[in-house]
Amino acid sequence: MYTSLAFSFMPYKTILSPRASITTQDNKNVYRTKVSRNPTMEKLQYNYLFPEISEREAQHAKKYPNAKIISLGIGDTTEPLPDVVASSMANYAYSLSTRTGYRGYGAEQGSKDLRKAIAETFYKDMGIQGAEVFVSDGAQCDISRLQMLFGSNMSIAVQDPIFPAYIDSSVIIGQTGDVEQGSGRYQNIEYMRCDPHHNFFPDLSKTARTDIIFFCSPNNPTGHAASWEQLEQLVKLAQENGSIIVYDSAYAVYITDGSPRSIYEIPGAKKVAIEVSSFSKIAGFTGVRLGWTVVPKELLYSNGFPVINDFNRIICTCFNGASRIAQAGGLASLSSEGFKSVMSLVDYYKSNAEILLETFESLGLKAYGGVNAPYLWVHFPGSNSWDVFNEILEKTHIITVPGSGFGPAGKEYIRVTAFGHRENILEASDRLRSLLL
Repeated sequence: MYTSLAFSFMPYKTILSPRASITTQDNKNVYRTKVSRNPTMEKLQYNYLFPEISEREAQHAKKYPNAKIISLGIGDTTEPLPDVVASSMANYAYSLSTRTGYRGYGAEQGSKDLRKAIAETFYKDMGIQGAEVFVSDGAQCDISRLQMLFGSNMSIAVQDPIFPAYIDSSVIIGQTGDVEQGSGRYQNIEYMRCDPHHNFFPDLSKTARTDIIFFCSPNNPTGHAASWEQLEQLVKLAQENGSIIVYDSAYAVYITDGSPRSIYEIPGAKKVAIEVSSFSKIAGFTGVRLGWTVVPKELLYSNGFPVINDFNRIICTCFNGASRIAQAGGLASLSSEGFKSVMSLVDYYKSNAEILLETFESLGLKAYGGVNAPYLWVHFPGSNSWDVFNEILEKTHIITVPGSGFGPAGKEYIRVTAFGHRENILEASDRLRSLLL
């Protein structure tokens, strides 16, 4: 039974902080331009979390060249694409070599067929039309485009813990103040703490009013899927405060307990919410790159102007449209045969999550998630998450993700992903038992 880890490694120190100097910058003889660095980039605390972890993995591999490293860290899919999806992309790519099949620029908003298929597959009976769906090269890219849409003068709220792209993009766009010493929080961001004592949902009665509310369900990293009652509270808050919810549903297909898969299942949400989603974890498109954003026509600014019109302008100005080849794959994945195939991949990863969940529970550790999401949020009371990360990596050659990378509330946690080959998941479980029993 797990009691404690004897943490013997140095605490987390970023490999290259954005504030750190580079050797050549200190050389007065090196030519420099007269262009000042964007001051908002100076505010970023560390390297972006996941490239940092990849760098640490590379360093570990160099230190232990014969070790088999198993990654339960970066949430990257591992199983091959279904044949019906891959064949569709291959056939489309080949058709581009013919006069009759070649196509150049497409609609910036995405193909009408795919937009319609997304609306009918994921938003059936919710009143969402294909014209309100904007196809993109991924949800993370759309988060930054939405930041550009809203501008630097907006106040924002985020869950804590939460996927770091929301906060980092807010810093870059200029919405935040400086970092508070000690807490690691940025000024001008409302951090909505989500912990197990409150069922991973913020106390909205204590949440200050903000213009934008970023909300992810199922949550990355905790794996919690918000209930009907919780999302009804969130929509009510947005309505009362005149706020806009940016709702990330990238893991919605993993929900099995009847919780809402879309914010638009909640009455009134179309007047206060934008939804961002992705094919990455649905169809294994992490490398193919395809996502979408829904902007309802009912969503209006304070002056009555439709938000969809401005987002369309952002898309037309800053984006030439998703790859036609990727869109062909996306459309195939939403066909009857394709959707059945991609959902079998979802079931595969969910089975991996069950194995990992049983492993941590057998060790006496409290693990959250792993039911409605491909992530587990594992608690190591009284610890520092980077110390836990280092200890596990050093002694088992397993990559995890330190919870503090998702916000101050993650200090005592690590995130573990269920994306992986089954044999690696089983081996990782054995290694963890050997370390922690």
